[in-house]
Order: sequence, then structure tokens, then C-alpha cells
Amino acid sequence: MYASRGAGVRASVAVAGAALLLAGCFGGDGDGGDDDKPSGSDITQQPNDTDPFWVNPEGNAAAQVAAYEKAGKDDDAKLIRKIAEQPTGEWIGPENPEQEAKGYTEAAAKADRDAILVLYNIPHRDCGQYSGGGAADGDAYRAWIDGVAKGIGDRPATVILEPDAVLHVVDGCTPGEFHEERFDLLKGAIEKLGALKNTKVYLDAGNAGWGDPDKIFDPLKWAGVEQADGFAVNVSNFYTTEDSIAYGKRLSSKVGNKPFVIDTSRNGNGPWTEGDESERWCNPPGRALGEAPTTETADPSVDAYLWVKRPGESDGECKGGPKAGEWWPEYALELAKASE
Repeated sequence: MYASRGAGVRASVAVAGAALLLAGCFGGDGDGGDDDKPSGSDITQQPNDTDPFWVNPEGNAAAQVAAYEKAGKDDDAKLIRKIAEQPTGEWIGPENPEQEAKGYTEAAAKADRDAILVLYNIPHRDCGQYSGGGAADGDAYRAWIDGVAKGIGDRPATVILEPDAVLHVVDGCTPGEFHEERFDLLKGAIEKLGALKNTKVYLDAGNAGWGDPDKIFDPLKWAGVEQADGFAVNVSNFYTTEDSIAYGKRLSSKVGNKPFVIDTSRNGNGPWTEGDESERWCNPPGRALGEAPTTETADPSVDAYLWVKRPGESDGECKGGPKAGEWWPEYALELAKASE
């Protein structure tokens, strides 16, 4: 396990078939009135002027709110609503990328919002750790990216590209024989997705806990960051927004002054500093939700605060957690309670 890893990124994804139903299930024209309220749900969109990203009214957190309300656990339902009513990343699965990307972006477009899509399928992903897996080879990955691009089409989307992919080249976690191909695949993905009319692409660039950022400048360039809309920091991690801004600005100055986005989903209390250092990133106790997603940030270099990691979903089978990406209501409640 590497302490530098982006940490706890989601391995499992929603059933692909659910995405096929998205466009037909959600209404709303995004004008801020009653039409912003999806049919059959009391989860509404955030104000478009400050938070233009789509809230999925049928995500895990929304389902948990409904379950708690049905069971008469109104206090718990109120807590989980803090998560359910914020836009979070939709992690595209390996099997049906076109259908999933189409379903999410169509639903978002109908609500006059932008979908946040996370692409996490690079070959040799996560070095075989909790979130190991990925496409079988380079050709399979290119075909998968083609599917995602076709599914997005001209609809608005903000794409977070391959958490940990560059960092795991730099820290040696990914074997050297795969490095050249990985850079080529990332550059190709940026080119393919960046050519779409209304898609922004942010390449993952690690986090403020990465011990030697000087070593990541050139690899980010080799991966095509200068052709992307920017880069992402703190994905699935816990470093404070202040520290993440400082880290991002240091990177930006070395890669063409590119802007960046910050994952603030669980950084309200900063990183955990106890226990095994190599697994402090994995389901740490005592963490809190961070700043709500918004395009109104504390620094002009920061395009947005995003909830890339979906709060309440496990980082992996550690500290009593289920498999990576599975919904863990007890942990979700802890995050929400700590944010009061």
C-alpha cells in the first residue's frame, strides 16, 4: 500500500441498467421552480448560478433518506439528506459506458445541469489493491473511452479522468513496462473527450499529502494535462481545502497555469493522523463533509469544489468497511454528524 495514493477511489459502480432508466425517470427544466423537483422524489437541484452540477435524486444517499423516513428515523434521514441533496460524481462502470454516460448526461441536461462523470478504468488500475481492476488492455480502454464519448455527445459534462493513474506511475506502484502505454492512453482520452462540444476534462493530479510534487510535473505533461481543461486534486482524500489550493497552485505554475478542481467531499476535518500511516486514507474515523460543490471558490485558479468521491461509500475492506464503492450508511451518518 502506498501512502501517496489518491486513496479509496470507487471500484464498484451502480448497476448499468439503472443508468438506462435515468433519462426517462427525471423531469425538470432547471428554471428553479417546481419543475426542478424530479417526479417521485423530494431531492431537488441546487441553485444553478452557484452550483451548476446535477444532483442524482435516485442515488444511494437519496434511497437511504427514503428508507430512514419509512422507518420513522427522521433524525437520521435529516442527516443523510445533507449528502443526498448535493451533486456527486457518477463513476462509469466497465461494461456499458455509452449507456451509462448517456443516461447520466441526459438526466442532467433535462434538469439544465452538468453531469459529473468519473472515469476510472485504466489498465492495471490501483496496482491490484482494494480498487484493483481496469480495462483488459489498451485497445479495450480506447474502446471504453469511445463509448463514454459517444454517450456524452453534445450534452454538458465535467469529467474527472483516472484517479491515481499518473501518481501511481510516479510512485512506482505501477510497473515500468506499463508507463508508456498509460501516458498514451491518458493523452488519447483527453483528446477524445476534449473534442466534445460541452465537456470539460480534468486529469487527476494527486493530493496535498504527496511527498514530492516536483516529480509529478513532467508526468502530468506526458499524460496530456496541458491539453486538458485542467486537473483535479484530493480525489477521495481528506486534505483541507486550504492545503489543496496550495498544492494545486504549485502544480499549476509548472503545467501552463492550468486551473483545477478540488474534491471537498470529506475534507471538513482534514486528514486522519493516527493509526497505520499506509492506510490512513481508508475509511478514517472522525471525518466530516467539506464545502458544498460550487463554482464560487476561494481562488480564481480553482474552477470548482466538487464531491468526486460519493460520501458514504466505502474506501475498501478496512476498519470494518465493506468492499470499495459499496454504500455504508453508518459511515455516511458519521460524516454528516461531524459536519453539524
